[in-house]
Amino acid sequence: MKFLFVNGVNMAALGKREKSVYGEKTLEEINGELVRFFGEKGCECSFFTSDIEGELCRAVRESDADAIVLNAGAYSHYSVALRDAISSTEVPVVEVHISNIFAREEFRRTSVIAPVCKGVVAGLGTQVYRLAALSFLI
Repeated sequence: MKFLFVNGVNMAALGKREKSVYGEKTLEEINGELVRFFGEKGCECSFFTSDIEGELCRAVRESDADAIVLNAGAYSHYSVALRDAISSTEVPVVEVHISNIFAREEFRRTSVIAPVCKGVVAGLGTQVYRLAALSFLI
């Protein structure tokens, strides 16, 4: 199975920003863990990160992966463009959030992309990436 892990706005700052919310691990460390874990299972992992909404849309629309794990960051809460990109692809997408968006500010509790995703994994720290990808293997 080929996975595409897509990270949106401000995710490149993991390990530096709001450590009490997002933890100590950098995105590079998280990606390395995913490559090791899923590589042992014969899976291929590729990664795309951008703060630019249109680039995220293009990555989703043009993906040749079997499955996408998407941490859109703040775009989850208002990007109709990203929602449309997810709707336009046949590649299944699972939305992830490192923090528990339902225990945070009111505006974070709504995801406009969740209704067009296969599922949502939130609030379990950086393990959300692994858990979301595992959902495609079971």
